[in-house]
Amino acid sequence: MSTSLLPLRRLTPPIHLLRAFSTVARFGGVSRAAEALHLTQSAVSKQIQELEKWVGVDLFERSRKRLTLTPAGERYEKAVRTLLSQLESATLELITSTDGGGALHLSSLPTFGATWLIPRLPQFQQQHPQVTLHFVPYSYDMESPNLDCSILFGEGHWPGARAHYLDGQDVALIAPPASFGGPPIRSPHDVAQYTRLRHLTIPHAWLTWTHAWDVENLDPLAGLQFDQFQTIIQAVMAGMGVALVPRCLVEDKIAADLVSEPLPEHGLVSNLGYWLCYPESRANIAPLVAFRNWLLTQARPYREPTTTSLAAQQKSRTKLRGSGSDFT
Repeated sequence: MSTSLLPLRRLTPPIHLLRAFSTVARFGGVSRAAEALHLTQSAVSKQIQELEKWVGVDLFERSRKRLTLTPAGERYEKAVRTLLSQLESATLELITSTDGGGALHLSSLPTFGATWLIPRLPQFQQQHPQVTLHFVPYSYDMESPNLDCSILFGEGHWPGARAHYLDGQDVALIAPPASFGGPPIRSPHDVAQYTRLRHLTIPHAWLTWTHAWDVENLDPLAGLQFDQFQTIIQAVMAGMGVALVPRCLVEDKIAADLVSEPLPEHGLVSNLGYWLCYPESRANIAPLVAFRNWLLTQARPYREPTTTSLAAQQKSRTKLRGSGSDFT
């Protein structure tokens, strides 16, 4: 072997040595690691020693048959664990790939995923059995190697990402079901009789609504705050107050009288909604192409927000910023 290749070879330890190292680190000893790897303890010990010789660094401290990672070993183990996970994911995608198929790693906001996406997925699976879907923890990091696409909520603009509108612009005012016997809501001004429920990341929603419908008898920044639409909807069902939520998340509950929509003509057409997003580098991978094309057949057409809604939202932002409130 050429001496010029020796440094490169040294920087690329064999996979079986890295696997042994990661497993011993995870279990904190050779015995349990050997069981997990279906090897003898002696074989695992030799592999650890071989890796330490290979890199020229002590990875473990040894005392009374107990192995503890050195500081260098801790740093190396984190990197090795990530690399092995990525290799496993890539191999799984390769193995499951057929013509136009493969594995697709996606994330979705919880409420939209449970209410809108999941009920539709059996149709996708029937039409594209060659694509395997893997849901990963929600993320909007378009540079993550473990993520192919995400369903995000916003205006449709994220750095480094393509975005396709799905649903969510149509905002409905919902109230507890009639069985709760609360005060009737016959006009926008009657909403002041109820506690307003607010979403943590959309603090301007009620302010936008009050401007759009010239409502001046309520404080749009008062009320209870929640971090998910699903929790807000449950709170309305329990009679805790009224809320503004994307209609696509509550259509079934309105139809089932689990919540009421007292003023169906007094909602909003927002410039916020749910979007399928993915980085340019993944735009043409077969599983994503299949998923994107199918998903867009389920999407509603994008609507230009009403003039009053846009003007109201701009006023809302200005007022919130002026008061020091956080706007996202």
